[in-house]
Amino acid sequence: MSVLPLVFTSGWASGVNAYALVLLLGLFGAAGVSDEIPQTLQRPEVLAVAGALFLCEAVADKIPYVDSVWDAAHTVVRPLAGAWVGALLAGHSGSLSDVTAGLVGGSTALASHTVKAGTRMAVNASPEPLSNVVMSLAEDFGVAGVVTFAMFHPLAAAVIAAVLLAGGLVVLFLVVSRIRRFLRRRAQRREERHLAAREGGPPG
Repeated sequence: MSVLPLVFTSGWASGVNAYALVLLLGLFGAAGVSDEIPQTLQRPEVLAVAGALFLCEAVADKIPYVDSVWDAAHTVVRPLAGAWVGALLAGHSGSLSDVTAGLVGGSTALASHTVKAGTRMAVNASPEPLSNVVMSLAEDFGVAGVVTFAMFHPLAAAVIAAVLLAGGLVVLFLVVSRIRRFLRRRAQRREERHLAAREGGPPG
């Protein structure tokens, strides 16, 4: 069976939380849950680094505005991690070109990262203080659930990841459109107040 569904799911998960993806895949491979996991991801030093960085992200991801800075710093890291994991999975299975898997994993990770970073910026503008915590926990459990499901049902997990990615892109588009409309209305009101002030002023 082609490893493409697992590559796609891994790419989606990498864009949300790359360290959680590497940690989960490595642990599943070490525990013998799946034969699809390459030895590189199971190495103790890889698991240790992924675990430490996952803990850092778990904290940063729940603090307003700190999460956006963290996301900005990972704009390159997450797609590269998705491409790296995809290439490793393809090389291990031998059923898919490493280059193709890298492109699929990297591009999918970039798309899901864009959704995550964009929605987080919108959440930061929300007055509810628990929004970041709720979003972060939902993302963590979502990645854990989908990646775990992919170990047993890779094709179904890929479908779920695709639906989540498509839904996230739609939500992001709607949020960005709403913000743009708000900014246009605010600029228009400022211009109207400026014109009204000029017209009501003393004659030149």
